[in-house]
Amino acid sequence: MNATPAATAAAPIPPREIVDLAEALRPALLRVSRALRREAQRAGVSALDAQILGVVKKHPGIGVSALADHEQMTRPSMSSHVKRLEAAGWLGRDEAQEDDRRRVGIRLTARGLKALDAIRRRRNDWLAARLTALSADARAALAAAAGPLSQLAGDR
Repeated sequence: MNATPAATAAAPIPPREIVDLAEALRPALLRVSRALRREAQRAGVSALDAQILGVVKKHPGIGVSALADHEQMTRPSMSSHVKRLEAAGWLGRDEAQEDDRRRVGIRLTARGLKALDAIRRRRNDWLAARLTALSADARAALAAAAGPLSQLAGDR
């Protein structure tokens, strides 16, 4: 990638400790993320499907456009994912809204909730098994890091 001089000049160079921390965290976070995606697949759900189901659970009645924006996907692409999840019986659509007849909210079905619960259970079991193998100090360090990691992910 060719950065323009203005773009390069505008980006501050982080202190070396920050770069070193990023270098240490990145591979571990990627490996954990991959392992959690595999657990979703073992439950019979793709990582993207699990993400979509999770967002719909957190925001019942969300529309396809808002869901696409949330997941930074195109609306046509999200629409096809939603249709596929509907066909699988994991998502359902609410009645059209009174104020906007074009907007139809999406909700989890009982079957979708069951699939999402299976994924979460598999992921939690995977993590719990590995946490059990760590020392109490290591678990305490991870507990202390949970909040800042959520901030990194943009959750807070």
